Amino acid sequence: MYGICLRTDGVINQKNNMFGLPNNSKIMKGKSFGTKKNLVVNIYRWNRESGNNPSIDTYHLDKSKMGPMLLDAIMHIKNNVDPTLTFRRSCREGICGSCSMNINGTNTLACLTPIDKKEYNIYPLPHMSVIKDLVVDLEPFFEQYKSIKPYVVTGKKPKKEHIQLPEDRKKLDGLYECILCACCSTSCPSYWWNSDKFLGPAILLQAYRFIVDSRDKNKKERLKQLNDAFKLYRCHTIMNCTKTCPKGLNPAKAISEIKKLQVSN
Repeated sequence: MYGICLRTDGVINQKNNMFGLPNNSKIMKGKSFGTKKNLVVNIYRWNRESGNNPSIDTYHLDKSKMGPMLLDAIMHIKNNVDPTLTFRRSCREGICGSCSMNINGTNTLACLTPIDKKEYNIYPLPHMSVIKDLVVDLEPFFEQYKSIKPYVVTGKKPKKEHIQLPEDRKKLDGLYECILCACCSTSCPSYWWNSDKFLGPAILLQAYRFIVDSRDKNKKERLKQLNDAFKLYRCHTIMNCTKTCPKGLNPAKAISEIKKLQVSN
């Protein structure tokens, strides 16, 4: 379990030259909906247009009126209790990664989280700039993804297809399944402090996926691009990324394999 670290930019108090948090950084107690039932959901709420501090709203719910997953509870709140609640969701099957959020201190997907507890605390993904409520700004994250050229680079165009042996295809298992939900990257302290330079677990796992792809002809260039003190080597293998991945992948192992290739090439 790791702490909530919603991204803010520190400011200097000119009067006493002390470092402090910007305005509206303190999380306040919010509204309470419903009476005591068999499920309590506490959700982080913030609307930049209101100019108010963020707050934690509490929802008392009846589990019998919703589906078995926490995303069902959040959708029940949106549809039947509080239509102002804002969050992302799409497939509901753990494929799109849209409903990634911090649930009871762990980054995960709401659609893959069963309702098996009496109370849940839900926050946006740590470190990321909050747009509204549970929606964070993922644009910098996907700009980093774009920077690694996430596609197979080949030479001549084949007549039919690029052939790949079964043993080479097997090397991609545990890599291609990444859905870019950002749960792993936003659980990494190195990414919190150096996200402008460090690519983070998710992007490095994706980079390794193309490095080991036998059809790709750009391996040396990819390794050269990653051979940087910040892009790659800010990873200190604390394993938060692997522990939190909702798909059961191992970004830390992928990063260590990239480091090995940097030495051997």
